[in-house]
This record gives sequence, structure tokens and C-alpha cells, in this order.
Amino acid sequence: MFKINGKIIGDGNPAFIIAEAGVNHNGDINIAKKLVDEAVLAGVDAIKFQTFKTEKLVTGYAEMAEYQKNNIGKDDSQFNMLKKLELSYENFIEIQKYCIHKKIMFLSTPFDFESADFLLSIGMEAFKISSADLTNIPFLEHIARFNKPIILSSGMATLSEIEDAINAIYCIGNKEVAVLHCTSNYPAKLQSVNLNAMNTIKNAFKIVSGYSDHTQGITVTIAAAAMGANIIEKHFTLDKCMEGPDHSASLSPLDLKDMATAIRNVEMALGSGIKMYNASEVDTMKAARKSIVAARDINAGESISLIDLDYKRPGTGLSPKFYLDIVGKKISRDIKMNEQIAFNMVE
Repeated sequence: MFKINGKIIGDGNPAFIIAEAGVNHNGDINIAKKLVDEAVLAGVDAIKFQTFKTEKLVTGYAEMAEYQKNNIGKDDSQFNMLKKLELSYENFIEIQKYCIHKKIMFLSTPFDFESADFLLSIGMEAFKISSADLTNIPFLEHIARFNKPIILSSGMATLSEIEDAINAIYCIGNKEVAVLHCTSNYPAKLQSVNLNAMNTIKNAFKIVSGYSDHTQGITVTIAAAAMGANIIEKHFTLDKCMEGPDHSASLSPLDLKDMATAIRNVEMALGSGIKMYNASEVDTMKAARKSIVAARDINAGESISLIDLDYKRPGTGLSPKFYLDIVGKKISRDIKMNEQIAFNMVE
């Protein structure tokens, strides 16, 4: 358990919901600001972007992933694709100020050392590290030295690779780490999600855990909330039909709002876990439960046998569970059929 900007992250607290804008601004700061506006309207805890210098992130000969080719509709180099999606540091300073003005937490995933240092310099509250850098131990160690909370996605990773990443961060002395289960495909098919792995991670490392979702729709994120996810991250966009690698696997603004509302409703419904009747059930309890009543007219002085008892609504009298405390006792006054029998009526 740890805090991000005063918000407690961990069991017993509401899930920390991150609206992942990523590169869905298409390199346009005005679109980025509109994404901030929509995240605010959705009621999420934070909006997250991606900060990188293309030259420091990828070589000129790196090929695009298959999903990127499919979503963009053409085969190009990663360098050319990412260069079009890059925002300047000055842009991010402006976006962060806009987030402060709009009262939503600004986060961004750094993809290179220089970008990580920049985000630290502007006072970012926590650092999200992408699945792609889970095995980048030098990068993990560098960010761990910032002594800021770290949220680490674990797409494409084995449990032993997650362990290596956690140990690398812990060895620096940073213990404020959360790991998000993730399937690194855009969109991810339901049969590839393996959502139970989220709690496998939590139990294996006794760590704050959550889920970064790339499936279509909001079903799996709601399931993750019901399973106790501490953090939930989901891509969103202004328009799923926009050109770019992630738009088609992202939520619309309306869907993002529906997701956030559904997650909060699930958390409300989960409750404390203590099995007890709710105050709202008292009236129903009286109307629906049953009481011990006389099965016939019984005269004073008669002994009650089992066949003299019946059990009928309302539940405002003696509970049927006390029937053995009545059987064999003498009635102290006349009782009419269907009249509720109480302890003060027997000797």
C-alpha cells in the first residue's frame, strides 16, 4: 500500500483509475487537451500520456508490430510512425498545467532515460513503466532512484521476469511498486486475457496489483474491479476511427465514463464482506419472514404439541427457530387460531 498525491493505493481503497490517452492525441496538443477534458468528465483519477524522443526510443530499422500495421493500415517503420506521434517537452509542460487547472492528475510513461528525467523535473507524482520496459533493468533502476511510486505493466512477461523487475527496483530501496497484469495486444482477445493472473501476481509478491486492459469494451475492467484490482488502466480516444495505432482498441469518451461509473458501482456493491442484514432489509424482514402462530384455537391450561404450531407471515413475532422452547409448555391464556405465540403466553 502506498500513496499517489495523497490517494491511498491498495486493498480496502477504491481502485485508482487511469485513463490512458497514450499517443491518441496524434501529435496534436489541442487533441491532448480535449482528452484531458473527457477524462475529467468521466470521473477517473488520472490521465496518462506517453513521453519519448523517437531517436532515443527506436532504431530506424525497427519494424512495426503486426497490430500497428493492421490498425494504421500500412507497413512503415516504427521510427516514422512514432515521430508523427511525438509531443515536445514544452507540450507536456503545458498539458500538465492544463491538468492542474482541470483538477486531474497528470501522468505519463517515459520510454527513454532523458524523458524520465524530464518528467521527474516537472514534479510528476508517480511513474508508469510500460510492459515493453519490464526487462529493461537499467531503466527500472534509474527510475527507482527517483523515489517515486512505480506502476509497472507486465504484458508479455513471465512470473520470473516480473520477479526480476521487482527485485531490481527493491534493491535500489524503492518499495512503492504496483504491478499491472496485461496482455500486450491491441485489441486483446478475451481468451488471451487470463485475468486470474492479476491475483497470481498479487499473491506471489504480496504487492499492490491491478490490470491494464486492451480488450474491446468495458466488461473485463469491471470484472477486474470485482476481483479486487487496486489499479485499473484503460486506453481511450476522442474517436475510435481516427488514424493511429491505438484508437481502434480504445474506449470512446462515453464508454470511459460508463466504465468509471461501473467500477465505482461494483466497489459499492462489494461492501465490507461482513455478513449481516442491511438496514434497508428490516422492513422486508418483517414482511417476509415467519412467526410461530397457533394452528388452532388453544384454551388456557392446554399443553402445546407440535401439531398445535404453524409458521406464517409476518415476521414480527417469535421466530420459528424457537419452536422447541414452546412445545410441551402450558398456555396461560386462550389463544385464537393464527394468533402469534409469545414466550409470555406459556408457563
